[in-house]
Amino acid sequence: MMIYLRLFYEFFKAGLFAIGGGMATVPFLQDISQNTGWYTSGELADMIAISQSTPGPMGVNMATYVGYTVGHKYFGQLGGVLGAFVSTFALILPSVIIIMIVAKMLEKFRDNKYVNAALYGLRPASVAMITSAGIVIILFSFFQINNVYEFGKAVVDYRSFILAAVVLVCSRFIPFTKKLHPILFIIASGIVGIIFHMSVV
Repeated sequence: MMIYLRLFYEFFKAGLFAIGGGMATVPFLQDISQNTGWYTSGELADMIAISQSTPGPMGVNMATYVGYTVGHKYFGQLGGVLGAFVSTFALILPSVIIIMIVAKMLEKFRDNKYVNAALYGLRPASVAMITSAGIVIILFSFFQINNVYEFGKAVVDYRSFILAAVVLVCSRFIPFTKKLHPILFIIASGIVGIIFHMSVV
């Protein structure tokens, strides 16, 4: 039972402070990994890939994935489903509470200078958190390290660089391919990843 309470606490905290959307939850997930040992940085990178490749908000997808994985690890199949529910519910609960309060009070405080100032301050904080999440993903995906202090242990993954460059060029600069639906790039990247993995094995 304690594992579910811990899941609720960790993801409620992430939902309360991850300002800026799904990507802003990544630093919190990294912190959860370091504090609990529930999953490794490699597994976190896999979660991000899966969450970005499936329908729905990334933060919610990742909460569901972590909750299911942790619950399944400690309590089996049923615990996995319950863990997924607890972590997902905990992540979205702060947003629901806050948005209900904001909706009720928005008209009254729309022109309040303190409210406007607070929102102004939140914008750069959101950018910083999303940027931090992007850096974490780049470091692990391209260099197999968790932070800039581990550059001495970096292992450059040239195939990741090549794949990222190809997707960037095809999705932005080639007239024919840039009109394709993003899901096609996701599927193609997954297939290439399987081929790369099989070639290593």
